[in-house]
Amino acid sequence: MTPRRLRLIMNLWPPFLAAGIRVRHLADDWRSARVELRLRPWNRNYVGTHFGGSLFAMTDPFWMILVKEAMGPGYYVWDRAAEIEFVKPGRGTVHAEFRLDDDALARIREATAGGDKHLHWFDTQIADAQGEVVARVRKQVYVRRKKGR
Repeated sequence: MTPRRLRLIMNLWPPFLAAGIRVRHLADDWRSARVELRLRPWNRNYVGTHFGGSLFAMTDPFWMILVKEAMGPGYYVWDRAAEIEFVKPGRGTVHAEFRLDDDALARIREATAGGDKHLHWFDTQIADAQGEVVARVRKQVYVRRKKGR
């Protein structure tokens, strides 16, 4: 699977399509992604702001995908836990950016070198068009080296 193809598939995936979630960027080296969510009548909550489930959904798969692809086929990678903190009402278009750096990958490789599992937390902010934080999301990713690799 190439990043370009996955981006196309995700943009047509019914849960993202119905929620108004768009993957705007998925780097060729699997090190970054950018996702947007526009406020539409079908993704508003009772008070007319972004539905919290859509805000969470727009961040859900990306850390697992980026880590899995960056680590390569010799590792098991799964989502393990998540938390979301709503900071202010989301209106208009909001976005989230994911950047997987060399330090995080090095720490994960070191922690899993002996075959042990490693639980790594990643933080993401969802921001509005003015750059103000709407929500903070934390995702915990499980990583373990496959035996014999």
